[in-house]
Amino acid sequence: MTDATRGGAAPTSLSAALPTSLPAAPRPTLRPSLALLTDKYELTMLQAALADGTAHRHCVFEVFTRRLPAGRRYGVLAGTGRILEALPHFRFDDAELAFLERARVVDDRTLDFLSGYRFTGTIQGYAEGEVFFPGSPLLQVEGTFAEAVLLETLVLSILNYDSAVASAASRMTSAAVDRPCLEMGSRRAHEQAAVAAARAAVIAGFAGTSNLEAGFRYGLETIGTAAHAFTLLHDDEPSAFASQVASLGTGTTLLVDTYDVRRGVENAVAAAGTSLGAVRLDSGDLGSLAVEVRQQLDELGARDTKIVVTSDLDEHAIAGLAAVPVDVYGVGTSLVTGSGAPTCGMVYKLVARADSSGVLQPVAKASMKKESQGGRKVAARRLGPDGRATEEVVVTGPDERVVAWTPQEGTDADGGLRPLHVPLVVDGAVDSRWVGPYGVQNAVEHHRMARSELPRGARRLSAGEPAIPTVEIRLD
Repeated sequence: MTDATRGGAAPTSLSAALPTSLPAAPRPTLRPSLALLTDKYELTMLQAALADGTAHRHCVFEVFTRRLPAGRRYGVLAGTGRILEALPHFRFDDAELAFLERARVVDDRTLDFLSGYRFTGTIQGYAEGEVFFPGSPLLQVEGTFAEAVLLETLVLSILNYDSAVASAASRMTSAAVDRPCLEMGSRRAHEQAAVAAARAAVIAGFAGTSNLEAGFRYGLETIGTAAHAFTLLHDDEPSAFASQVASLGTGTTLLVDTYDVRRGVENAVAAAGTSLGAVRLDSGDLGSLAVEVRQQLDELGARDTKIVVTSDLDEHAIAGLAAVPVDVYGVGTSLVTGSGAPTCGMVYKLVARADSSGVLQPVAKASMKKESQGGRKVAARRLGPDGRATEEVVVTGPDERVVAWTPQEGTDADGGLRPLHVPLVVDGAVDSRWVGPYGVQNAVEHHRMARSELPRGARRLSAGEPAIPTVEIRLD
């Protein structure tokens, strides 16, 4: 007897059990507007601020993180370009307004404001690919309260995820040293998160991605050949390998562990010859297998054939394979989940707002363990004479003095201060250097430079304190 028939008479079908007024679920659609990728309280705050006259007060919001994940020595900022790409689409079109009205989320006055919403403020922050530390003022959003408050969830949902992936990816590429890392995590993430993860991974040094949408949007190198299913499709392994080589050429990568690895290597070389591009190992003790396969390939004359390893790799597994003859690492699950730290804990806090007379005043949150520091900030990195970072410098004080502050040039004994903030949006206009494929390449180069500045111990995988201390300079 089923649950539906226990205890007496029951409907004869599922449809009979449902209310007749229940509408059919609409087919999912991709809407051009991103405005509802937000939380309700941002709109209800807006409604109240419009009603009491404070909505148009000039404000400065700041994004920062209070701490790094346990044991991490630095973070990597990623997602900035995606925010800038999303900003022009943060519009309340007819469908969004109709939903808000139907669901009675906000009143008519607020709906009227939202119908003409455009962000016309200014955003500055760390360049994408930059490393960061606790308290780093990563992004500053400046405009009216009404304009800036609505961006909180959009900004944080992008930065927290993308930066978590990039931070993990940077640890992986550090552990891999000169060996390429390939992103293969699409099947372990939401379909749109997979695209974001591929982009963030490349910013932090990955050489390519299996995700074609990421390749299309951002001009990334795409990789991939065949899975075990292709081998199992054929009557035997030799015919599967012969088919793949005939289609993709001898430079392809053959997956040799569907059955027996040693026999798989023999069949791979027989199919492609000694010019075979690579073999892939996806199971077992990758370290010992790589040693055995390298020896076997060399004995067969395939000395230039590379060995690719996959299978639940993370930065620690990659580091553990440093001494064995592996050429390429393929990483999936650990990468797209931030390797144990799926968010960076970034927050979006109001740090300054105009008072009733129009003068910008610092404001701060004093809640226990969730405190913030009031006032606009600028940041720079102090470099030693060897070009290595020694401090994260955060400048605070009266707003006009902070705005006017510029770092001093270095001396023979001091590498000076490298400014960290760059313009991203000026009066609503997005700086195109940070968007699309060009923006990704800028971020790749910036991360390479920023990571090379870190002190030598910063790239260790063992638990430790932030790589450099954060110090405050207060201007009086």
